[in-house]
Amino acid sequence: MTKHIIWDWNGTLFHDIDAVVGATNELFSAYELPPITADGFRAVYTRPIWLAYERMLGRPLAEGEWELLDTGFHDHYFRLVAACRLAADAEHTLTSWTGSQSLCSMAPHSHLVPIVESFGIHGHFTRIDGLLGGTGGEKAGHMAEHIERLGVEPRDVLVIGDSVDDGLAAQHVGARAVLYTGGMTSRADLEATGLPVVDTLADALGHA
Repeated sequence: MTKHIIWDWNGTLFHDIDAVVGATNELFSAYELPPITADGFRAVYTRPIWLAYERMLGRPLAEGEWELLDTGFHDHYFRLVAACRLAADAEHTLTSWTGSQSLCSMAPHSHLVPIVESFGIHGHFTRIDGLLGGTGGEKAGHMAEHIERLGVEPRDVLVIGDSVDDGLAAQHVGARAVLYTGGMTSRADLEATGLPVVDTLADALGHA
């Protein structure tokens, strides 16, 4: 029985795929790569994100290149993301759940909290945890720290996210997971995990 839901933010509650794709295209225009679409981005997306960049470039990143790309991406993303909104049924789904819920994101904590507060939904969460340092890695360790801070039993937790990494993080801590197609990962990659895959957040809540 689910007592607590851990939500992912980017690509799940927050529909920011347009900003992600736009920032990626601006970032890689210096490499003279053709612009990609949302589906094109989903075809290469993986975590750690530097592996996705290597797929785009067709080669390993050079020494120090990841740091420059990461900084450049966030400069573009933070400008473009102002036009993004919550997923269509995010507010209704958050309100519908009667148990406890929290937010665990790989976004920088200093950026995450203000934007969540700007939508007026922060009161739904017992904790909001973004990254305090570094970006681009895997979520499993961050999820484990989040669970420990919550003081909940993993077997009582359902993780809802949009990436394979969310599913792996849930399995790492012993929680269940359902994966949502509205974000950065293709349906085929999500289904390959063997986890439940849904097209709406309301459907995700049905797995609780």
